[in-house]
Amino acid sequence: MDVRERVKALEPSTLLLSVIVSVLSAIICMQLIARIGIPANTSILGAVIAMALARLPFSHCRRFRSLERQNLVQTMASGAGFAASNCGLLAIGVVYALGERTYVLPMLIGSGIATLIGIHFVYQTFDSSIFPAAGAWPPGVATAQALIAGDEGGQKAIRLLQGAATGAIGSHFGLPMAAIGIVFIANTFAMSALGLGLLLRGYSSSLFALDLGKTYIPHGVMIGAGIVSLFQALRIVTAGEKGPKGEGNPSDPSEAFLRPSVSNQELRRAMVVHIALFAAGAALLSLIGGLSQSMSLPRLGAWILWTTFSASVAPVLVGLSAMHSGWFPAFAISIIFLSLGLFMGFPALPLALMVGYISCTGPCFADMGYDLKTGWCIRGSGRNREAEAAGKKQQFLAEALGGVIAMATVYFLMDMHFRLDLLAPVSRVFATTIKAGSHPAILRELLLWALPGALVQFAGGPQRALGILFATGLLINNPVYGLGVAAAVVFKLLMGREWMEIREAGLIAGDGLYGFFWALFKSFGG
Repeated sequence: MDVRERVKALEPSTLLLSVIVSVLSAIICMQLIARIGIPANTSILGAVIAMALARLPFSHCRRFRSLERQNLVQTMASGAGFAASNCGLLAIGVVYALGERTYVLPMLIGSGIATLIGIHFVYQTFDSSIFPAAGAWPPGVATAQALIAGDEGGQKAIRLLQGAATGAIGSHFGLPMAAIGIVFIANTFAMSALGLGLLLRGYSSSLFALDLGKTYIPHGVMIGAGIVSLFQALRIVTAGEKGPKGEGNPSDPSEAFLRPSVSNQELRRAMVVHIALFAAGAALLSLIGGLSQSMSLPRLGAWILWTTFSASVAPVLVGLSAMHSGWFPAFAISIIFLSLGLFMGFPALPLALMVGYISCTGPCFADMGYDLKTGWCIRGSGRNREAEAAGKKQQFLAEALGGVIAMATVYFLMDMHFRLDLLAPVSRVFATTIKAGSHPAILRELLLWALPGALVQFAGGPQRALGILFATGLLINNPVYGLGVAAAVVFKLLMGREWMEIREAGLIAGDGLYGFFWALFKSFGG
């Protein structure tokens, strides 16, 4: 494995393959989220394509035996897929479902702005005290282990294939194999909180004769946990260079490379800069969206402030959940800010533009966090700071270009999606929520259940994000995933994790690849 070679994201051969795979990824992911309702993760798929290309009997293809080059291909492809489906198509779908078709293009522009700011945000804050590179980031670890095992072969490749085959077979029978694999990578306490939330949500009707999905209890818990999490993050940022690290013992001189490379001073600067960028983006969206025609100047100022705050907080909450558990409730967090915006009395169109803008800040933040973790692992886990900084920059360029490709793809295909009524289901949820309006009982429920969410997050501390992950579980209706998480936690506690090393990455890869191709088969009428 040669990590000394400096690979450029924009070199012709790498760029050509990355662009081709990225366009296909964007098209396919738009189909998947519209027809099946699932946001596909194409990181593993991009890695498999790059590995397969490297083994073709052509001299030009040998260049792709470089792990960094494979990482750049999967970074751009993953970024394009996520941005096209979870950002662009979703955002314009809200405006379209609301009947405001004139504002589809302004929303697409706003979506692109928010997506690119979110990508730059994670680039600037990855490997900081809040988002340490040594943190879990489970899908990123899985992709890295797949690339390394494919490169080295031997026992690593065998263990990876064993896990991948098991993951695919288990997924075929409806078992949550990715959940099991993630537990063996992520923090046990964090995954236990996620599993508990999933189980309570999934079986609430049987346990409490109350369907949590029809209440705002999960949203209230997330609000409370989110508020405490923000204060915990601010405390870390303002506490000098101390803060939660990732795995290992950074105080040990032999593990000094695990100390975050982004200082707290740099982190503070990055947060201030990106708050300003989100504010500028919100102001531009209000301008091209003509919001001054439907709101007074003070009301417009309040809208910009709330949109800025929401857009700045959402990626932090999404990133924490993604880092600890590999699962991020981006849409659920967006609907929380939308619900609070309803109580502030903003009109329907400004709310639609606001939630479309907010919902684009988190998905690519999480996706690029995974991809940066993959790069960090294959570049030596931060042992060579110079190589890590150079590789991280190239990954940013790849992800940003993937975001641009995604928005261009959405632009050229959106009319077809509208004609066929192919919108992301969550777009309709946002539009329906806006039409339904606010109710005082909802606000009381949100405030009441914010308290337990705050207490759980406070008790767990910033390192484990128990409140955030518990709320994430409550927001997602997937009891089978909860059962898988619970079972895996028990096995991990009883048997340790060594026997699952590399196999857990295979479980995630096998589950992801099977799920991707099965969803693709169903999407095109199979």
